[in-house]
Amino acid sequence: MNGYQVCAALRREGIATPILMLTAKDGEYDEAEGLDTGADDYLTKPFSFVVLQARLRAMMRRGRSAAAPTVWRFGDLTVDPATRACRRGGERVELTSKEFSVLEYLASRAGEVVSKTEILHHVWDFAYDGDVNIVEVYISNLRRKIDAPYRRASIATVRCAGYRLAADGG
Repeated sequence: MNGYQVCAALRREGIATPILMLTAKDGEYDEAEGLDTGADDYLTKPFSFVVLQARLRAMMRRGRSAAAPTVWRFGDLTVDPATRACRRGGERVELTSKEFSVLEYLASRAGEVVSKTEILHHVWDFAYDGDVNIVEVYISNLRRKIDAPYRRASIATVRCAGYRLAADGG
């Protein structure tokens, strides 16, 4: 199968993962076919790495807003990306902007193991060149605010791999 056929097959199966076609086919009909078969974006070779990164970021923003639930729930913990609010047992939990961003990213990947590096790349500016262990500080702050006072464990440490968010440690 060629790339157009793969893209069309994924869309027929209902798979909504964002697709960026990277190809040497630079004709306008080629691009139209790629987009019409279900690609979200189309970029021809040679391409600028800066433009590729920008297009990927734009696709992720579009994908996140389209696929993100209104509110994520993990037992009695709720995370609302639209209002940037966190509640535990119905009580609002005050988080800093960065704490909420870390929690939101974990929530978006609920049940999955997420590495410190992934969190760092998603939450911090791409130009951040500090220590990756800053993530540990924010995880500790989150546990102190959303888990300890309520005698819950929503954020599990997966040794040598990262963190996982699930209801009561899942």
